[in-house]
Amino acid sequence: MDNFAMVNPVLQQIEITRFALIDAFQKQDWERIGVLDSVCREQVNAVMSGSAEIEEALREQMEALVEVYRQLTEACVRKREAVGEELTRVVKSNQSAKIYKMFG
Repeated sequence: MDNFAMVNPVLQQIEITRFALIDAFQKQDWERIGVLDSVCREQVNAVMSGSAEIEEALREQMEALVEVYRQLTEACVRKREAVGEELTRVVKSNQSAKIYKMFG
């Protein structure tokens, strides 16, 4: 945690939420990620209405959050593609089984 985040409780909460998002992502706990996403949005809205003196610390926290969300998005895309590929294999397998039954 950087020094400024320790001074500003809202920034500190954003950082804690970011670490919790990383942990949930590593555990692929998608329900927890959804809850933390909502919490994060509320925290960001709260800090955006704050004073200009926290602008630099906010920028750093936002950049770190953007990186976490980039990784989450990439993981979701990979997961979606894997599920799509598995579904395609299942459909092809079922079609093959039907053909085999027709001529078997």
